[in-house]
Amino acid sequence: MILHGSRKVARVAIEMAMTETRDQEKEYKNKFLNDGIRTAAVDYGGDFISSVNRIIERAVVAAKREGVIKEVHADEGAVAGATREALSMIMQKAVGLNVGGKIGIARQADHISVAVFFGVGLLHLDEVAIGLGHRAVSSL
Repeated sequence: MILHGSRKVARVAIEMAMTETRDQEKEYKNKFLNDGIRTAAVDYGGDFISSVNRIIERAVVAAKREGVIKEVHADEGAVAGATREALSMIMQKAVGLNVGGKIGIARQADHISVAVFFGVGLLHLDEVAIGLGHRAVSSL
């Protein structure tokens, strides 16, 4: 199945969020770049409620650092909005608990997707949650 546009970029963001090692992250990043998709990923962990702003900031910083977005208001806002949307999908499970996992970001042309793949819970009693957000911006 050939995916185009937002579906393809969403799938790539999810794959980046699910990478297990830095080496795998680099491998995927190179593979997707060959397909014209810029990617970034960043680990995160902490109390969900007090961490929402930091999670959003880390996603924006990672996207800028990896060249997924330009340092312009519209691009930064797109990543921040998509990250907030992704977090809202897991909020019901995560409120009052710790989260830990990875944020994956992908962009191709005017499509940006952010996926969060987190373990949610206490100690080793984790639930798994994934959230996804998408925004459209001007092409790079």
